[in-house]
Amino acid sequence: MNVEIDHYKVLGLPSGEEGSKLTEKEISKAYKFKALELHPDKRPDDPNAQENFQKLKSSYEILKDEKARKLFDDLLRVKREQEARRSQQDSKRRKMVSDLEDRERAAFAPDPAAKARAEEERIVRKLKEEIERIKAMHSSKGGQAAAASESKRKEREASAKGGGVDLDKGKMLKVSWEKVGVGYTAERLREIFSRFGEVEDLVIKGSKKKCSALVVMATQEAAVAATRIVLGELSNPLLVLPVQAAQANDFPPPKQQAPEFDGITNLVGAGYKAYEDSVFEKLQKAAARNQK
Repeated sequence: MNVEIDHYKVLGLPSGEEGSKLTEKEISKAYKFKALELHPDKRPDDPNAQENFQKLKSSYEILKDEKARKLFDDLLRVKREQEARRSQQDSKRRKMVSDLEDRERAAFAPDPAAKARAEEERIVRKLKEEIERIKAMHSSKGGQAAAASESKRKEREASAKGGGVDLDKGKMLKVSWEKVGVGYTAERLREIFSRFGEVEDLVIKGSKKKCSALVVMATQEAAVAATRIVLGELSNPLLVLPVQAAQANDFPPPKQQAPEFDGITNLVGAGYKAYEDSVFEKLQKAAARNQK
């Protein structure tokens, strides 16, 4: 006899603790019902009908015998306890494996503090490289600006002695911006327009609501490249126009004649207003000669 067979289930009854509480009458009733269903006369086409009916009778004989049924109930109980222990052990084993995997991942995971230090060192290194690059760029531009300033000063002196006008309006730009938000210094404007070519001179004018500047480029090509485009900060862009196209009231006539000054070094400070007036006066004189 196969001890692995659950005789309660063969009779169509609940097994386990619930089956052990069934009465002999309930078992007999279940057997009779199942016998009618599995009787070979009712299953002429089933080759296993006789075998299944014999299994049913064997299970019934065990369950209706008091001692045999008690031993079978004990066997089911032991199997349930074994299954519960296996399930508990499997659960503990899975937890141990999971804990071990977590510890291994933690052991091989990168240290957050070390990762942060490495990132900081990388950024500091890159920043130092950029600072050195900017210093070298300004040093190169400073030397070029000094040479250009000296050359321009000599040209002004020669022009002043000859009584002529040394300003080429094709190289001059009028730059204007609102006096709100981000402002612009002479150094910042020189940096912006140096992208198009060398800046020879630069002077700034200001009012309560609006500021403007006169930018003299080294070549007419550089002035054309920077004309009629918006530069500077988005919050306060620069409007760039050629001086030849500017309206007369954009640059009001100066009140008095003022001496010239040397290059950009005199654009900010005490010489700023005098240099600006001198530039605008020369422009007016040149325009008057052209009309004649």
